[in-house]
Amino acid sequence: MSRVSLKGICDMHVHTNPDLRLRAYSDLELADAAVRVGARAIVIKSHMGFTVNRAEIANEYVRKVYGENTGFTMYGGVVMNKVIGGVNPEAVEKGLKLGAKEIWLPTQSARRHLEKMGQNPLDGIELVRDGKVIPELKDVFNLIRDYDVALGTAHVSPEEAFVIVEAARDAGVKKIVITHPEWWVCDYSIEDQIRLVKDYDVILERCYAQNMGKGKPYHLNLKENAELIKEVGYEHVMVDTDGGQTENPDWETEMYEYMHYLLEYGIPIEHIYHMTKTIPYRLLGITEGSEE
Repeated sequence: MSRVSLKGICDMHVHTNPDLRLRAYSDLELADAAVRVGARAIVIKSHMGFTVNRAEIANEYVRKVYGENTGFTMYGGVVMNKVIGGVNPEAVEKGLKLGAKEIWLPTQSARRHLEKMGQNPLDGIELVRDGKVIPELKDVFNLIRDYDVALGTAHVSPEEAFVIVEAARDAGVKKIVITHPEWWVCDYSIEDQIRLVKDYDVILERCYAQNMGKGKPYHLNLKENAELIKEVGYEHVMVDTDGGQTENPDWETEMYEYMHYLLEYGIPIEHIYHMTKTIPYRLLGITEGSEE
């Protein structure tokens, strides 16, 4: 019998309905699943910009249906796509005031994303100009620093990421997550990831599966993730699903399969705990052990 348990786990990257793409669960259905398995926290994400307000509605639902002592909290964030004006410090500030826990750089509006999707990258959001981040991004970094939340690199290129991460660190941002660097759109080499960890003390978010393009089946990342953990070290890796696709298993099955695979691969359960609890607890400002 597997020693894997979902009790107390956190997943900082799940997509839900309502969305322009049909998702497997609504916000409330995901909250139901999280309470069932004893999860501590989930961060819901949308390419449409804000999820922090939706997260609070889900939390109110959980309190009314399950009571005050489930131990589960849903969080949201802000994705800086064109739908909210791109790198928009005012929108970010409003999201932070509502309780956002992660601010993502552009996803579908990233130049890298458009390029990899065969579209004109110049239609995307400029983040780096003449080797430096744009002024608006510096304002966003200051807000992230002041609210002590996470910066997610989203769908930017490795070349952009090195400039952005250095500028964010210089601005005092303490929590930086390299969003699914294994995804072919982002396409960070192992050397890139090792350098980012070594030079900037970032967290590498490694997700359950990746979209390989329109009409193609998803690719399971589990073997590559396990190998990366062995090479880079578990201390800087966060296990997330990037779940919510109807083509893939439901969220709780993804998380269970992911953790079970790592355990079978030889990753100690204590290290899995670190990657699914210790790291996201710190990023979310949760006191370790508060899931008990």
